[in-house]
Amino acid sequence: MLIILATRTIGEPRAALLGLAKPNWGGSASTSSVSQMVSYLNSAVSAKADGIATTVISSSGFTTPVMNAMNAGIPVISYNADGTVNSKGVADIGTNRLCYVGQALYTSGQQLGQRIHSLVKTPGDIVIFIATPGQANIQPRYDGAASILKPAGYTVSEIATNASTALEEGNEVAYLLGHKGVKGAFAVDAGSTSFLAASLKKAGLTIPNGGFDTEPQTLSNIDAGLTDFTIYQDPYLQGFLPTVYLYLYNISGGTIVPSDTDTGLSFITKSNLGPYNSASRFQGSTTAQTYVPRPAGAIQNPIATTST
Repeated sequence: MLIILATRTIGEPRAALLGLAKPNWGGSASTSSVSQMVSYLNSAVSAKADGIATTVISSSGFTTPVMNAMNAGIPVISYNADGTVNSKGVADIGTNRLCYVGQALYTSGQQLGQRIHSLVKTPGDIVIFIATPGQANIQPRYDGAASILKPAGYTVSEIATNASTALEEGNEVAYLLGHKGVKGAFAVDAGSTSFLAASLKKAGLTIPNGGFDTEPQTLSNIDAGLTDFTIYQDPYLQGFLPTVYLYLYNISGGTIVPSDTDTGLSFITKSNLGPYNSASRFQGSTTAQTYVPRPAGAIQNPIATTST
């Protein structure tokens, strides 16, 4: 069985457990180009892949290729991004994929806004850095944060840093040097978050900051007290689950239809950093498949409030 991953992700461990060939991946390695991703998706359809998992970073750009795959009998799952979400949190998915595996992006932005509110208690200027404005896996986060902060009296600036990590820090520094009165600096993507501490230092600012994902530099910054928090979306599951979902769909005659899966939202701070900051492929710090023992003691979780 050939599983195609139409952008970078983590599907190999599950493929190995299921006895599948190593998944192919391709698309747009560093520029988030819809055309490059669609070209690779089309090549997967031509190759008669047994399943395709793809990030849908546009509500219109993937409509036809996903439909072509499904019409050809190839199941498609979206992960990490599932079309667009407008500034009021309403989804415009734009494809007939089987399901979405990933974070509830607009909700995660609202949670970001609430955390910023708790750190910057007096309304003022807030900057939120974003690699590529308009992109469906990060724009909803900004929109969600702005929906909380702006009605509360904060001035929120959305500042592009670039899809290339080589340019992100420089763009952050340039903005911060010109806006020394900003009360907090935050980000909605992994790269922009990882550079926050260094950018603030170069600008001579010590203000609340935080963002998304578990880049090693972000975790080091939290450990050193230079960054307040990061939001965890469990990217490992976003590659792992689509692979097993596609496998089950194929071996069950299409009767085990995959379900939408929210991979969660957790705040990582210095107080709970430990398990995330150890070397493991679950956080992307190593490619080795290592066992990470869970912390001893009680498992802390609030009383459930929703159910199916």
